Amino acid sequence: MNIKTFSHFLALADTLHFGRASEECHISISALSRNIRQLEEELGVSLFNRDNRTVELTSEGQKFLQYARDTASQWNLIRHELTDKSGQLSGEISIYCSVTASYSFLYELLNRFRPVHPGIEIKLHTGDPDRAIARILEGNEEVTIAARPANVHRGLAFKPITQSPLLFIAPLQPQPNLATTSPKTADDWAQVPMILSEAGVSRARVDEWFREQGIAPNIYAQVAGNEAIVSMVSLGFGIGVVPKIVLDNSPLVERVQILDVQPALEPFDIGLFTLKKSLKNPLVAAFWELM
Repeated sequence: MNIKTFSHFLALADTLHFGRASEECHISISALSRNIRQLEEELGVSLFNRDNRTVELTSEGQKFLQYARDTASQWNLIRHELTDKSGQLSGEISIYCSVTASYSFLYELLNRFRPVHPGIEIKLHTGDPDRAIARILEGNEEVTIAARPANVHRGLAFKPITQSPLLFIAPLQPQPNLATTSPKTADDWAQVPMILSEAGVSRARVDEWFREQGIAPNIYAQVAGNEAIVSMVSLGFGIGVVPKIVLDNSPLVERVQILDVQPALEPFDIGLFTLKKSLKNPLVAAFWELM
């Protein structure tokens, strides 16, 4: 095996798509496929199940994935230590966050980080914030920006950045059969179509709030991504719950209103997450410490 083979495997494991992986590795699809087959032959197992439409890791591939990530990371570190004489850190770290977090927090963080460590490249992935911590635990990323859950996995390190209130929002314009003021009783709430996150910290907080108030919510839609909740509320589909940072950065902020709901939902802490063992990586530690 060689380190390029590891990088080809990791690219395919990350994208689960031969075309995108080959572009990322700057090789042809046929060369990538050949390298993966050779790796499987050396290991004596199939790492991927593939057909004409899908690619997925086998159980053996899942086991090999963590080894490949750790090996590639260690290779990059030792190569840097042996060859770099400038004293400047160089290499790559991967960061995952939601689109909102990328322009709410990441721009400022990178603006401070880049002048100090120009040799460290940032590989940024954006997506569903509810997947952020899972991607760290699965080894897909090294750092993420996410809301702190009630229980933090013992293998994770957390560094707070800010707090964000959770807000009930309604359409600004009156809608048929939808009140634009805060419901007063449990029966009133039961008539309100609610638009909520599918999962994550905000969903856990609002579910707990409904239980404490003795309310059986009328859930109209469960949405992946808080930005979509603002869109649906602005169109009059129901009342939603979103973090204030999402609303502040939404182009639709003028089309919704914040409801004065008491007691207020518990705000959540937003910050950086990484695996504790990843802080031994000088690149990750440099990003972590500067923040």
